[in-house]
Amino acid sequence: MVGGKDVNFPEQWGFLHNQVTPFRVETSDGHSLHAWHILPLEVYRQNEAELIDEPSGEVLHIEQRKAFRLLKDDPDALLVLYLHGAAGTLASGHRPQSYRAISAMSPSRIHILAIDYRGFGTNGGTPSESGLLIDALALADFAMSVAGIPPERTVIFSQSLGTAVALALIRTVAARPDPKFYAGLVMVAPFVSVQKLTATYKIAGVIPILSPLARFPALMNWFAGFIDSKWPSIDVLRDFVRHCEESLDSVARYRITIVHARDDWDIPWEHGEELFWAAVATAEHKFQENIEVLADHRELARQQLGSGGWKVEKKYNKGVLWQYIPEHGLHDWTMGHPVVSMAIWKTFLESFD
Repeated sequence: MVGGKDVNFPEQWGFLHNQVTPFRVETSDGHSLHAWHILPLEVYRQNEAELIDEPSGEVLHIEQRKAFRLLKDDPDALLVLYLHGAAGTLASGHRPQSYRAISAMSPSRIHILAIDYRGFGTNGGTPSESGLLIDALALADFAMSVAGIPPERTVIFSQSLGTAVALALIRTVAARPDPKFYAGLVMVAPFVSVQKLTATYKIAGVIPILSPLARFPALMNWFAGFIDSKWPSIDVLRDFVRHCEESLDSVARYRITIVHARDDWDIPWEHGEELFWAAVATAEHKFQENIEVLADHRELARQQLGSGGWKVEKKYNKGVLWQYIPEHGLHDWTMGHPVVSMAIWKTFLESFD
């Protein structure tokens, strides 16, 4: 339940009848995850009569549903795997609006699969770093093996906590004996690591919780030792970009977008900035200590967008890195804004070339 609403009846969040199919994804360690398949609007319009005749509510066998067949049987269908942030469920806050905004870029092609992690919403279990990665892998394997959508037609969207999960996912899938590489990754409001996040997190954007300790690295390291989940996103991002750049496999490519609003009170936008330039430094085969030198060129690289903030694009042999820093959007509003919808669509278009 979300605010007294049953997540198995998505019409309560403004969706058309049976536009969203609630179902479950099974994980390798025995968890059952609540999920939504969100149908693009034009596909729904073309099949409305048949869709509304089907029963509503959670589906036990999604393979038998019309909406699922419309995804699986369409060779032009595109898929977004949606990994949400730390609070609430897949129906909370601005997420329903975000789903609609994403599909709007191509209402006849872009389907969305979203899950709640273990311990979230109606799911049992306790969230953990390893557990959430298993959950993301379950969604990814469902998309590939059950829905039959190859990674090259799939973009990973993630926000806040979900960005760390997404990075772990793409690195893990790329390191398999039969490696897979997605069309791209779009991250909104990412963080460098849990350790750095605890040092910079602010209450209502005003009171830094641990910033006084940040001046004393030994104390910060001591505190971080008590945090079970490390989520070292910056290291995972570097590893993935390095892997692609050094691989002789032509499919080992990356298309990564970082979007981070400057007025984000929860995760300061500097986290997104540090991640982006760490990826740039890795793609340019620079050592860690050169990132500070690279910083001298950041201002020149920015394409100013007035009150819209700025953007940066960096293209390399095996991939492309995009950064969007809008002036406005806070922590959650941004994911429903056009900057994110455009980023996802641009990622698909770039992957078609």
